[in-house]
Order: sequence, then structure tokens, then C-alpha cells
Amino acid sequence: MATPPDDIDDAGLVARERQGDNAQPLSISEISALLKRTVEDRFGFVRLRGELSGVKRAASGHFYCALKDEGAVIDGVMWKGNAQRLNFRAEDGLEVIATGKLTTYPGRSKYQIVIDSLELAGEGALLALLEKTRARLAAEGLFDTARKRRLPFLPQVIGVVTSPTGAVIRDILHRLADRFPTHVVVWPVLVQGQGAAEQVAAAVRGFSAIEAGGPVPRPDVVIVARGGGSIEDLWSFNEEAVVRAIAECSIPVISAVGHETDTTLADYAADRRAPTPTAAAEMAVPVRADLALTLADLGTRQRRTVYRPVELGRERLAARARMLPRPENLLQPQAQRLDDLSERLRRALGDRSAKGRERLAGVAARLSPSLLSRSAAEAARRLDRARLSPALVERPLRSGTDRLAALTRVMSQLHPEKPLERGYAIIRDAAGKALTTRAEAAGESALTLQFRDGSLDAVPAGTPPAPAPRKPAPRTSRPSTQDDLFG
Repeated sequence: MATPPDDIDDAGLVARERQGDNAQPLSISEISALLKRTVEDRFGFVRLRGELSGVKRAASGHFYCALKDEGAVIDGVMWKGNAQRLNFRAEDGLEVIATGKLTTYPGRSKYQIVIDSLELAGEGALLALLEKTRARLAAEGLFDTARKRRLPFLPQVIGVVTSPTGAVIRDILHRLADRFPTHVVVWPVLVQGQGAAEQVAAAVRGFSAIEAGGPVPRPDVVIVARGGGSIEDLWSFNEEAVVRAIAECSIPVISAVGHETDTTLADYAADRRAPTPTAAAEMAVPVRADLALTLADLGTRQRRTVYRPVELGRERLAARARMLPRPENLLQPQAQRLDDLSERLRRALGDRSAKGRERLAGVAARLSPSLLSRSAAEAARRLDRARLSPALVERPLRSGTDRLAALTRVMSQLHPEKPLERGYAIIRDAAGKALTTRAEAAGESALTLQFRDGSLDAVPAGTPPAPAPRKPAPRTSRPSTQDDLFG
């Protein structure tokens, strides 16, 4: 670079070139390009550790952020291809290590790092991300106890989401065969590395979308399983896509990821958590031998329960039968009472007959022809003294005559043919029945109108006229002969 001339302070209004001056003015784009090449040549590969801030994804898929520490901040950009390979969800506040190169952005006179890969800065940062994701999903209710469903007691089909080549699927199948052989449908997936979370989520949603009665049997329970490993190895089961797929699954899900001390977000979202894949198989099905023993025991108890009331009834019946008295002992007092009453009845009848004979003898002594003659003469005299008054007969007769006349007048007014004298007519059908409604008259083919002085035949409106009767053809007479029987 050329040194500034001594007379730099002697500047005029218009810039002009001086003799021997080699400091040509540069354009803004030129100096920006020089700075860009210088920075990229000097810092072509760097690894920066800092805290993410201002994280956002553009509609194009590019990833923008800022890395900062206590004293400085630098912008960062990750292009779409690298951003799609991120193994975690980048959020503000995460401590990360970014690998890439420094460059400048002439449009804003800023320098920035173009990130090739982004990693969490140690296990502490990974755990911090895990806790933030857990708290966010828990706030949405994905881990609520009320969402948990009971596992079916005896599933007919079990779906397993795991690697088809690992020891996990062999352990599950072996344990199911020991406890209760069940039909198993395996959905093979990656359980670690790039794309594992997407495959696990797709498998869980695929099992949930299977319809009952289709070519592929619909599972009654789904097991999401993986062997043990570090937190990085199990990270796919902490991804939000997997957690949401398990929470939204319409089939009860058992999470069996890692060993007993390993905990993932999939465990919180599942309906049941198993400490190991083998334990998940034990949760899914009961022991068939235990079920057989239980059924046998229940059958024995059922038979005892059925027979016990019968045995108790027999014992009670025998005890009560022993307490019942003999039939002859029950009848002895009644037989004695019957004998006593029979004797009393015989004596009472004899006494009553004797008293009746005595009364009859007394009455017979008082009955004599002279007494009867006097009674008849007295009755005849009372009959002669009684006189019948004509008024007693005429008054009821006159009252009955008046009532009869009144009923005759009412009957004449209520006679059905009385209105005919005032110009009305009665409509009758072919059978002579009086019609009172238009619907009845419309249903008849012939009507008769009865007037005061006679009847008139009529047909309802709209009825086609009846065809005229055909006159019989005149028969030609022929002379009858003795041999013609039909002449």
C-alpha cells in the first residue's frame, strides 16, 4: 500500500491525481471483496463455542442465528442442506459448538460464520435442551396422566417398532414365546443416527393408521424399543416428532428405550414405560400357565359355590324334619274335639225336637173352626168398607196422556223426512243408505235424491255416462213342431 502524501491536508474541492501518486481510489464493492478474501483465507476453518441467540429458520430452509458469549457476538448462517441434517432442535439459550468458516456479508458490512455442523457443547447442554423440550411439551399436556390408557389384558396382535437386526427384537420374541405366544408385527426402523427419529415417528403413525380387518392385522398394543446407550445414542427418542407421534397414537404404546436408568421423552408420552425391552414383553402379555391355573382355580371355586347352597339346604332340611312332630300327634286333639262336638250336636238336636213338639201342640190347641170363621168374616167386613176413588185412577192416566202427546210432537219434529217439507233432499246410495259427506257421495257410481213428493236418480260429477243398454235382437219366430224341444 502506498503511504499517504505529505500534502494530504492540502485538499481541494475536486479530487485530482498527483504526479507519482499510486493510491488509486477503490470502490465499496472492491474493498468488500478484498476484505471477504482476506477473512476467508485467514479463517477458512474455525470452531466456535457460544450460546445460540435469535434462532430462526427462513422459508427457504436456511438457518440463521447468532453466537455470543459474555463479551462479543457473531452472526451465523447454516444453509438448507446442512440445516436439514441437524440432530436436535436449535433453540435460544443452548450452548453449542459451531464448525465452519468466517466470511463477510458486504450487503451490511458484517462478518459472520457459515456453519457446516452444529453440536451441543457437552452433555450438560444436551441435558439442558432435553429439559427445555420436556417442559415445553409438558405444558401442552402431552405427558398428562389423564391421557394414559390401560393396556389390553390379552392382545391378539403386538406391533414392535425397533431395529430388525438388534438383540432387542430377539429378546422380545423370546420372552413372548415363553409367556404367551402372540402374533407380532415388526416395523423395522433405525434407532440411532440421522433420520432415526423420522422413521420411528412414521412407524408409530403407520401402526395407528392400520384399519381393523385389513390385510395387515391392526395391533392391540405397540412397543417402541431400543437397547441401552449413551444420551446421544438415545437422543432420537427425545425428538419432538417421536414424542408427538406416540402421544397421538390411537393404540396403547409401551416405551422400552434403554435400560432401567435411562429416561427419554418417549417414556413420558407413552401409556406405560418399561425398564427394558424384555420387561415390555412381560407387560404386554400375561403368563399363559398362570392363566390356566387361575381358570382351573376359578372353575373349582365355581363348582363349590354352586354345590354349597345345595348342601346347606339339605342340612337345614334334615334338621327341620327332625324337629317336626308326628302326624298322629297333630290329629289327636282335633279328633277328640270332633267327638265332643258330635256328642253335643246329638244332644242339641234332641232338645230342639222336643221343644218344637211342645210348641206345635200348643198352637194346634189354639186352632179351631170357629176361630177361623171369625177371622174370615172380619176380613170380609174390612174389604167391604174399602172404596176405590176414580181420581186415583184418572190422575195417573191423564199425566201419562200428556207425556205421550209431548213425545209425539217431539218425534214428529225429529223425523228424518220432516226437512223434506221445507225444500231439503236426502241423498242415498244404491243400497238406500243416507250419505252425509261429499267424500261418501263421490265414491258412489249412482245416487238417489229423495224429495218430499218422490225420488230422482243422479250420478256424481265426473262419472262417465253408463253405456246405453243394448236392445236384444229380435228373434225370428219359427213354427213350432212337435220334434223341436227348444222352440
